[in-house]
Amino acid sequence: MEWTGARYADQPTVDVRTRIDAPPRRVWDLVSDIRLMPDLSAELQSVEWLDGVTAPRLGARFVGRSRHESLGEWETTSYVVECDPCRAFAWAVSDLEHPSAVWRFGLEEAEGGTELTQWMRMGPGRSGLSFAIDRMPEKEEKIVFVRMREFERSMTETVAAIRKLAESPEGAGA
Repeated sequence: MEWTGARYADQPTVDVRTRIDAPPRRVWDLVSDIRLMPDLSAELQSVEWLDGVTAPRLGARFVGRSRHESLGEWETTSYVVECDPCRAFAWAVSDLEHPSAVWRFGLEEAEGGTELTQWMRMGPGRSGLSFAIDRMPEKEEKIVFVRMREFERSMTETVAAIRKLAESPEGAGA
């Protein structure tokens, strides 16, 4: 990720992609399994569906609990805003109209495998990062840049872990 000087209100985005030697159905089963995600993330600690939901569907809600050395611990409720099996799974964090972030996995069939993209957009709603910016407004661009770099590193690790699971003989039957 290169320096852009983006501010929080700019709603910066980051995306990473990888090619997976597994069919989209297999990759979909992994990216849409929210209970798997804490195993793939250093920050996300736990996730659970709300309202009796047990599988991804448009409009479903889930709660996630996260921890970050500099930001502390927090809990958010997310809303599934895109659920197109074998193509896309996305959720808005905290508020449908003004989410603190939107996260998305996109899948495309590619030469007998899957091209997987993970994407996220910061804002426009306030998040924990907003409090750091409130305390140090003169450092906003740096705060945003550092956090976006953290997201990029974490997302790179996540898609690599998904690739490893999807391509492994043991993971193919999970």
